[in-house]
Amino acid sequence: MKHLYFIIYAVCVLFTVQQSLAQQHNFGLGIIIGEPTGLSAKLWTSPATAFDFGLGWSVGGDRIGPYNGYYDGSSRVHFHMDYLWHAFDAIRSSERFPVYYGIGGRINSGGGYNSSTAVRGVFGIAWIPRTTPIDIFLELVPSLQLTSSTGFAIDAGFGARYYF
Repeated sequence: MKHLYFIIYAVCVLFTVQQSLAQQHNFGLGIIIGEPTGLSAKLWTSPATAFDFGLGWSVGGDRIGPYNGYYDGSSRVHFHMDYLWHAFDAIRSSERFPVYYGIGGRINSGGGYNSSTAVRGVFGIAWIPRTTPIDIFLELVPSLQLTSSTGFAIDAGFGARYYF
């Protein structure tokens, strides 16, 4: 029983120390659910700008090519990187709800994409609590695919990150 109390105490101390360190470090890692689903990371470069990264997978094959009423069921790997600007004063609240926008790129491979590249525009909103090192976000991402075929797509995702 003494070991259980020690483990609980150690975990509480770890989270307390981690929270104070998270406010000094500006790197967050978490998940995104939607199109794509996978890992999400964010690196703040200033109080209002950040790089956003994602590595995930998607199902359904090529959404940009000719659509015949069904997806082919194959999956693809998705990687993206964006540069984001945050407007913290867009929504007046006691909590922090920055609206953000940005531009970036993505690479898809598999599912009919054959290593395609695209330019992305990012629009979203986040909730950044003042007392915990997390953010929760919702974003809409129009993309213009440049290779292997040209087309337009819209991705969307909901996610959360923990800041280390």
